[in-house]
Amino acid sequence: MIEINAKTREAYDLMHQGTLALAKMERHGIGFDEAKAQTFYVQLSEQIATLEQKIKKSTFYKEWQRSAKTEINIYSDLQLADFLYNIKGYTPTSVTKTGKGATNAEALGHLGIKEVDWLLDIRKLKKARDTYLGSLMRENNSGRIHPHYNLNLVTTYRSSSSDPNFQNMPKRDKEIMKIVRSCLIPSPGFHLMEVDFSQLEVSIAAAYHKDPAMIDYLKHDRDMHKDMAKQIFFLKKFDKNNPYHSYLRKAAKNGFVFPQFYGDYYKPCALNLGQKWGKLQDEEWKRGQGVLVDENTHLSDHLIKNGISSIYDFIEHIKKIERHFWGKRFPVYQEWKETQWSNYQKRGYVDLYTGFRCCAPSKSGSSTLSRNDAINYPVQGSAFHCLLWSVIQLDKQLELHGMQTRMIGQIHDAIVIDVHPDEVNDVVSLAKNIMTKLLPEHWSWINVPLRVEFEMTPQDGSWAEMQGLHI
Repeated sequence: MIEINAKTREAYDLMHQGTLALAKMERHGIGFDEAKAQTFYVQLSEQIATLEQKIKKSTFYKEWQRSAKTEINIYSDLQLADFLYNIKGYTPTSVTKTGKGATNAEALGHLGIKEVDWLLDIRKLKKARDTYLGSLMRENNSGRIHPHYNLNLVTTYRSSSSDPNFQNMPKRDKEIMKIVRSCLIPSPGFHLMEVDFSQLEVSIAAAYHKDPAMIDYLKHDRDMHKDMAKQIFFLKKFDKNNPYHSYLRKAAKNGFVFPQFYGDYYKPCALNLGQKWGKLQDEEWKRGQGVLVDENTHLSDHLIKNGISSIYDFIEHIKKIERHFWGKRFPVYQEWKETQWSNYQKRGYVDLYTGFRCCAPSKSGSSTLSRNDAINYPVQGSAFHCLLWSVIQLDKQLELHGMQTRMIGQIHDAIVIDVHPDEVNDVVSLAKNIMTKLLPEHWSWINVPLRVEFEMTPQDGSWAEMQGLHI
């Protein structure tokens, strides 16, 4: 039996009011350019057909045919893996859980085979056409899409989206992002605006672990990713305006810092940093390889100069950095993780500051949470609840002021808004006040400043045309 207390009531009220606010969001929906989507759909189909023909005319495909015992299906991962690793003898750059050569995009991309690269291009184009454009076209209702937002399906008490999944619209792949998001448009004469919490989960994690070093980074808006880039890549000075340094900062952020926060360890981080971000594919490095560190120096030359001449050396280097990261840089955070895991093992659940309790099966289907789940779930759930509370308050204010602006989507730590041009400044002011001032006042356990960033399209511009809004 669940004990009904003030926290439980607060959690219920958040979900109840959040459901009502998200229902309004669903009802309003987002504009959809059906003609543009249809044009893209045809173009993608033509590109896919062209690449299929190129593959089937290649020597690579003919050799694959000769070696096969059955008819070739170029989309069969089993057939492709057998040909690449068993027939051709390529060494897989990663393996599956069963020990077989992997056929995911990252593993195949490292092989450097043009026909395989064409296959990867086809995969990407088919996903853009069928998964993204196809779902939008199916759900089109007289020029508007009305995604569903669910608050009852995720173990962390975050939201999910379906019909179509608005939270899964492509962003990282710029080509596919432009195709898909350019079909999503504001109401006539309006702008689309995105208001995004900056480093929300990192900030909410600080409320749980209370590491003074992390709190200092967040309170003074210091650049943790820059510091890690300097340490990982032996940079004596860091110039934020230098595009090479900016790239290495992004590598440190996405290849080390965030993976470490979410429970990854040094070896996958090293492989990701070296191979994916650094473009160093060989085990033993030669000079003149990898991305540039400056206009004249390749990463391999720079690392060799600093005593790192192979992926094995680099793995040991990252291992030492990981020890320093948790042992010296953020030791209180590390101690909290151990305590959190120990408490879960004793209790069988983890509690969130927002009044929720996580004890359901993890994503793996196990009857218990994994160590990473027990550590990450409170942070992920509470971070989303910050956004949900903000959605509720902003909805109330838009209605109170009789504004024409409406919220039309939410993506975990961001809100997408259909903004009337005369109300842009008012919406920015309301959102900023709610998300950075009123929210920490409502939940006093938030112990670091919260920051938000704004992007907006031109009037009648598509979602692909977002640009930073300086306020």
